[in-house]
Amino acid sequence: MNRLLMIAVCGFLSVQAYAQEQKFTHQDTLRGSITPERAWWDLTYYHLDIDVNPDKKHISGTNTVHYKVLKEHHVMQIDLQSPMQLTQAIQNGKQLSIKHDGNAHFISLPKQQKVGSLQSVTLHYQGHPKEAINAPWDGGLSWKKDENDNHFIATSCQGLGASVWWPNKDHMYDEVDSMLISVTVPKGLSNVSNGRLRELEESETHVTSHWFVNNPINNYGVNINIGDYVNFSEVYQGENGPLDMDYYVLSYNLEKAKVHFNDAPKMMKAFEHWFGPYPFYEDSFKLVEVPYLGMEHQSSVTYGNQYTKGYLNSDISGTGWGLKFDFIIIHEAGHEWFANNITNKDIADMWIHESFTSYSENLFLDYYYGKEAGAEYAIGKGQRIRNDSPIIGHYNVNNEGSGDMYNKGQYMLHTLRTLLEDDEKWRQILRGMNKTFYHQTVTTQQIENYLSDETGIDLTAFFNQYLRDVRIPTLEYKLEKEGLSFRWINIVEDFDMPVLVEINGETKWLFPNSQWKTEKGNITHFEVSKNIFANTKQL
Repeated sequence: MNRLLMIAVCGFLSVQAYAQEQKFTHQDTLRGSITPERAWWDLTYYHLDIDVNPDKKHISGTNTVHYKVLKEHHVMQIDLQSPMQLTQAIQNGKQLSIKHDGNAHFISLPKQQKVGSLQSVTLHYQGHPKEAINAPWDGGLSWKKDENDNHFIATSCQGLGASVWWPNKDHMYDEVDSMLISVTVPKGLSNVSNGRLRELEESETHVTSHWFVNNPINNYGVNINIGDYVNFSEVYQGENGPLDMDYYVLSYNLEKAKVHFNDAPKMMKAFEHWFGPYPFYEDSFKLVEVPYLGMEHQSSVTYGNQYTKGYLNSDISGTGWGLKFDFIIIHEAGHEWFANNITNKDIADMWIHESFTSYSENLFLDYYYGKEAGAEYAIGKGQRIRNDSPIIGHYNVNNEGSGDMYNKGQYMLHTLRTLLEDDEKWRQILRGMNKTFYHQTVTTQQIENYLSDETGIDLTAFFNQYLRDVRIPTLEYKLEKEGLSFRWINIVEDFDMPVLVEINGETKWLFPNSQWKTEKGNITHFEVSKNIFANTKQL
């Protein structure tokens, strides 16, 4: 367990010290906080109606925003990022005044906004959206060509924000209740978006697809995918009845996809077992091929793993287990439960999306290959932990935490399952979590409280250690004549996590804290279980 000794160099870096290194701007605050111009209205419905010109890499159109008035206010904040331009805002046939402040646009509403009333504003916009350089990490629009020189276009904007390509209320706390996505593209191409296809309209030169989303959806989950697509489908008999599963792939990949996408129904079976029913039966499930690696767009999961197992044909765990499944199908679809069903209110809490979904890979292996396979995979991914900064980011400035939310976060959850010692109870906790927070936006505190309540363990110090501190708890021990002496070091206040060990061939629990304790006896062999995320240090 001495695999991460390099963390000693940064072991005493506190969350506060790290915070002092960060510099945030006025634009960060406008983007990341629930401003007064956002707080007074609640999203109910979007109709995004756009024309995409692939040759010019240009988008133009409207977004009609329907909302409920929560309290009286006359200024609305709408977000749209440069170089896109918000050109008009119309309410009841009247053009409204817009004050532009960087990527935030403040619309003055002369009409009385009566509390409880339902209103709408139509936003007109156009421009050349930011082009993604290395999607999905450097997001925006991917304007590519396929092997037949057909346009192959897709959006990816997690973190960066949906306002990079369409105007909206770009904050995670308020999900729109339902949405219509109308996209016009040149004839010969198809657009695939979220939800179900309601209608196709064709002219001599263009085709417009109308996709309707029945369920609440976060803004970054909305997507357009344009290409020379063909479709095949199946019906999965799920916990909530028949589920339509559709696959949209480039025409020349059809036969390959029909075989390779067998991981999709396998995913659905495993995840409904662990997490409960797929959360979006009304909107179906889709896998859509795109020109980048992939993303968790709700009911329209995007796929670009080149029809390989693992992560682009590599095993990120180094154990061999990572080549048993297509990483993108399993990971991105796992986000349907953690990111799309349960969504963080502030991106600082993005670990709720990524830690649980990274852990879902472990549970997929557990379901098909056994508990030890899943455990080996989780421990293997632990080798990638960096401990560079806390998992939780800074609130109200659109700041996500460390990338350790993936590998460290999943190892943390694997540890919690080990501490619980009841696999069926753990499964019911995960299922209950998706039921309790069904279609909701949540905070870290809500998730911490839920897990403490359901496990019956006070997890306050546990989460403070793993989410808010960069140090790995280290079990310091001495083998002496009278027995084993041990204690925790590199820990937060009140950290007293039990630790699973093997002593002279016997597996048992020790209960260390910050003070020395002693286990009596003649101890010839001592080892800490790798299922507990901790380091060891022998004196």
